Amino acid sequence: MNNEITYYFPCQRWLAVEEDDGQLSRELLPVDESYVLPPSEDEEGGGDDSNPLDNLALEQKDKSTTFSVTIKTGDKKNAGTDANVFITLFGTQDDTGMTLLKSSKTNSDKFERDSIEIFTVETLDLGDLWKVRIGHDNTGKAPGWFLDWVEVDAPSLGRCMTFPCGRWLAKNEDDGAIVRDLFHAELQTRLYTPFVPYEITLYTSDVFAAGTNANIFIIIYGCDAVCTQQKYLCTNKREQKLFFERKSASRFIMELEDVGEIIEKIRIGHDNTGINPGWHCSHVDIRRLLPDKDGTETLTFPCDRWLATSEDDKKTIRELVPYDIFTEKYMKDGSLRQVYKEVEEPLDIVLYSVQIFTGNVPGAGTDAKVYITIYGDLGDTGERYLGKSENRTNKFERGTADTFIIEAADLGVIYKIKLRHDNTKLCADWYVEKVEIWNDTNEDEFLFLCGRWLSLKKEDGRLERLFYEKEYTGDRSSNCSSPADFWEIALSSKMADVDIATVTGAMADYVQEGPVIPYYVSVTTGKQKDAATDSRAFIFLIGEDDERSNRIWLDYPRGKKGFSCGSVEEFYVAGLDVGVIKKIELGHDGASPESCWLVEELCLAVPTQGTKYTLRCNCWLAKDRGDGVTSRVFDLLDATVVNIGVKVLYEMTVWTGDVVGGGTDSNIFMTLYGTNGSTEEVQLDKKKARFEREQNDTFIMEILDIAPFTKMRIRIDGLGSRPEWFLERILLKNMNTGDLTMFYYGDWLSQRKGKKTLVCEMCAVIDGEEMMEWTSYTVSVKTSDIRGAGTDANVFIIIFGENGDSGTLALKQSANWNKFERNSTDTFNFSDMLSLGHLCKLRVWHDNKGIFPGWHLSYVDVKDNSRDETFRFQCDCWFSKNEGDRQTVRDFACANNEIHDELEETTYEIIIETGNGGETRENVWLILEGRKNRSKEFLVENSSRQRAFRKGTTDIFEFDSVYLGDIASLCVGHLAREDRFIPKRELVWHVKTITITEMEYGNVYFFNCDCLIPLKRKRKYFKVFEVTKTTESFASKVQSLVLVRYEVIVTTGYEPGAGTDANVFVTIFGANGDTGKRELKQKMRNLFERGSTDHFFLETLELGELRKVRLEHDSSGYSSGWLVEKVEVTNTSTGVATIFTCGRWLDQKRGDGLTWRDLFPSV
Repeated sequence: MNNEITYYFPCQRWLAVEEDDGQLSRELLPVDESYVLPPSEDEEGGGDDSNPLDNLALEQKDKSTTFSVTIKTGDKKNAGTDANVFITLFGTQDDTGMTLLKSSKTNSDKFERDSIEIFTVETLDLGDLWKVRIGHDNTGKAPGWFLDWVEVDAPSLGRCMTFPCGRWLAKNEDDGAIVRDLFHAELQTRLYTPFVPYEITLYTSDVFAAGTNANIFIIIYGCDAVCTQQKYLCTNKREQKLFFERKSASRFIMELEDVGEIIEKIRIGHDNTGINPGWHCSHVDIRRLLPDKDGTETLTFPCDRWLATSEDDKKTIRELVPYDIFTEKYMKDGSLRQVYKEVEEPLDIVLYSVQIFTGNVPGAGTDAKVYITIYGDLGDTGERYLGKSENRTNKFERGTADTFIIEAADLGVIYKIKLRHDNTKLCADWYVEKVEIWNDTNEDEFLFLCGRWLSLKKEDGRLERLFYEKEYTGDRSSNCSSPADFWEIALSSKMADVDIATVTGAMADYVQEGPVIPYYVSVTTGKQKDAATDSRAFIFLIGEDDERSNRIWLDYPRGKKGFSCGSVEEFYVAGLDVGVIKKIELGHDGASPESCWLVEELCLAVPTQGTKYTLRCNCWLAKDRGDGVTSRVFDLLDATVVNIGVKVLYEMTVWTGDVVGGGTDSNIFMTLYGTNGSTEEVQLDKKKARFEREQNDTFIMEILDIAPFTKMRIRIDGLGSRPEWFLERILLKNMNTGDLTMFYYGDWLSQRKGKKTLVCEMCAVIDGEEMMEWTSYTVSVKTSDIRGAGTDANVFIIIFGENGDSGTLALKQSANWNKFERNSTDTFNFSDMLSLGHLCKLRVWHDNKGIFPGWHLSYVDVKDNSRDETFRFQCDCWFSKNEGDRQTVRDFACANNEIHDELEETTYEIIIETGNGGETRENVWLILEGRKNRSKEFLVENSSRQRAFRKGTTDIFEFDSVYLGDIASLCVGHLAREDRFIPKRELVWHVKTITITEMEYGNVYFFNCDCLIPLKRKRKYFKVFEVTKTTESFASKVQSLVLVRYEVIVTTGYEPGAGTDANVFVTIFGANGDTGKRELKQKMRNLFERGSTDHFFLETLELGELRKVRLEHDSSGYSSGWLVEKVEVTNTSTGVATIFTCGRWLDQKRGDGLTWRDLFPSV
């Protein structure tokens, strides 16, 4: 009072529930008196009527923080409240004080059961928000309230925080408290790019009926197509009536995304609602703070056009580009510098001619409303309604082309469009053939080949589709719809040279430093009450030396959330390669008492290591259950470990041909063959827009280490509305080595076109050289001369050779009209096949159809016409459900191949590669551990005459020994020569690799050692290395092809409903191949009942070491669900039994819904 200082606090805002943002209290900032006091007579000058306070709104908005407070009432009986609710936000510097929550943006009747309310709380800087206090005054008929959570979103800070509660605020519930302090759950905090304030002023023209009652929206675009969200300017109907009157200026202060330093264009429009929706806009001003906040800049966007369906060009959307910029900046001396300039090189307003071709197929036309969005490298048009065709009255009729004019700012190079319709009217289905877009300014033309239905009844039932320009080869990650899609991009080669710090948008959550590999995670939730959770789960992977991955979120595809009771959820993720995994941490982000989770089982598969871990957890992750923790570390020493086969990551690119109808909806299957074996048939993931006409699709594949590749088989199932596919070529790129393998085809997979086949084989081409030769085969089938030997069934074969197998060959066209009759010989020709080399095995079966399906086969001859060599397969057995051992599938060895007696002695070639980490002049000794025997010690004596083990060199030795069988491990020792001084530089020897070849059969065993072996004077010190990779020779495979009988024992679980009435099938996989799919059936027996053990016998050729069992059923019968405890397979000739544990349901209605399982033997 003594200094007579006066402070001015302008407001100019409503304090009312039904006005503005609904707040009843406001915090105000003091301003200079020049903004409040009327100007003196000398300052009035030109008589400007503008209020100085009008220019303060933007600066005041920047100095305040607007919080969007979302409150979730629980879904419990009597959870809602009639009391007055208040909230206080606490920051590190200040708090908001008690704020009544009166004006909800979502519901007039607030805080009802299971409802969500949104409120606005505006305050000055609080610092970092750390606590929320929420409560009520306990008034009303039903004051008790169950609060689920509170979410506080601060766009200007780029932070959205969740404050879990999950408790009652009631005098008669819980602890009786009606006020609670809540603290944010750090794991649920979402960070994004902070918003900035914009002052948007829209000027309505002074023409007749220029005003509007419609709701106006705006989108602001910066460089590189960065834009804000579409934002409606009015918050309620009253504001729509108040603003946008004729010859008026409507000003709004809004927080929107920061589009960067340059605003290139804006899009304005309205929803065409209200009594008088037409609007004539004069111009738009956008004012924002300079980057250093020492001034403002105002951009003016001229318009002077109608936005009305009855005026001008009848469009309700306009794109505007800035004409001039007015900058006000405060200088260091306190003066205000004002600069006016025109925008340099603004975007042109362009007319785009869009011609849409409706296909000439039945029912192709549509009466629905059609919308299009065009995307270019400079931005997009937004969604535009295609209302008026320039050349036709009745739009989108079958076999017609409609032209539309779209006015927009220059989009640059157009690369993508989005088409959709609203599915209204009687005939809504629409088949789009293609879309052509012309830029009328520079006459650029863009072609989009569509050939798809937009229909709920056809193809995949979608009303909206993305199409890419015919020549576009860039990124298509906008097709990503699930976390698995983003993980696949993170694994791809395109991320190798990307600076992770520059990645923005959705991909930012999926990239990470260091080598990244895929993981498969499966989580089984318990069946107890309250076992389920809707929290977000995560894992950490911990390797040797406590190397730790980033937090890996286990996110669902859009639309799905949480873990339900008894569910089995599987996730495909990627994370840091931590080497051998020692521990895994599982947790979730739930922090309230309601977010408890009972985890029954956790599985982790690492395909690049060929290992799968299964942990029986049976523990709670909850604040109020068990030990009160929401995350837990599990030691994998307690896990069951199985070997699933080491996979190598490949980047696969598939080219679909540029022919009409070249794309497909069919399921596509692939089988790969290499010099080290073959893969199983795997299905290629179709995703949303893969395998479309003239398109190349790149994705990640995990393939067994069988390279170098020799051939690829592709099969489609011929299903779907587009059952044909024109395959051009396929490229495989090894992600580790960069090796490339190309497969060329260039023809149809179709039953009507091209070669009229749904299966093709492609020869691998490496460095321009084909890896296989082409040939043709003639198959002669001799049916036995015994009673009832002939069959009416359909017969199939698979031929196996040193270069893989032929795939399924149907024996259809024979010289005999009636095939497979008693004592007849039927001949079948198969042309244009890749040579299998020397043949070793034949699989024969029939489908048991026809009046007399039983068949007695004498022999089969297969002639390789290019080699002029015939291979005989002697059979002499029944293929019948009623004769012999009732098998209809059999494998036969080639009679041409000589089976030798088992070796007693052989010679081993040993190749030792010394690394650069250390050489030695001392002796080295080795002992080979085989499946059958152990070798004697092999000593390599170093001498001055014959120096070995130099740095970077490879030494070759031969070693005579007893036959060891398959080599499993290797002992290596580094032994000092007697009476010799040892210098320090020779204390260790760096052995990089050791390759052992068994010379009689040619089997190769590779050991990737890469180890420093210290020099010792005693033999008790040595290193043991497990075999890394084995290459079995064809000669060795032939020796194992003898008939063996396997006993299969299946144990059904003890839970209620564990038994099945379905038909059960098994496939056993071994080192020498598989049995094929065999049905497990016995006459007059009720199999697979609860708690039962069922025995079966299968006769097949020796499989070698058993690696996997696939168990499945056809879901037939009254009760098809099946709980399998385990499967035991015994080789009756050797007595070796292999146990495959399961403990999972094969049921479409339980667990993960699968009716098949791949079972592996425990390590």
